[in-house]
Amino acid sequence: MPNTSRDPVDHSRTYRQYAGETMKAGKNAVGLIGVALGVLSLVIALFSFANGSRTAGIVGVIMAVVLAGAGFAWIRYRHQKVVAKTEEWYRDHPEVPYEPPTA
Repeated sequence: MPNTSRDPVDHSRTYRQYAGETMKAGKNAVGLIGVALGVLSLVIALFSFANGSRTAGIVGVIMAVVLAGAGFAWIRYRHQKVVAKTEEWYRDHPEVPYEPPTA
């Protein structure tokens, strides 16, 4: 496999510029963990509602919204940084044809 460390787009394996970015970039782990904790909080909240504990259910729903929202916001923030880096790379290398983003 060729070294593509200087080119942010993996041309050799995909035509989509950001395919798998969320899973293979380690800096997105914070966002993925936040989303997972949000889903877990929602499951706990639904369990609490089923057992008749409204207060714990409401707290769980609020935690789910906050954690999942923060996780998705982190992933979006990291994606915007990747897009900015890609655009900067294309500005620095005008000889390479620009591929419009697909994400």
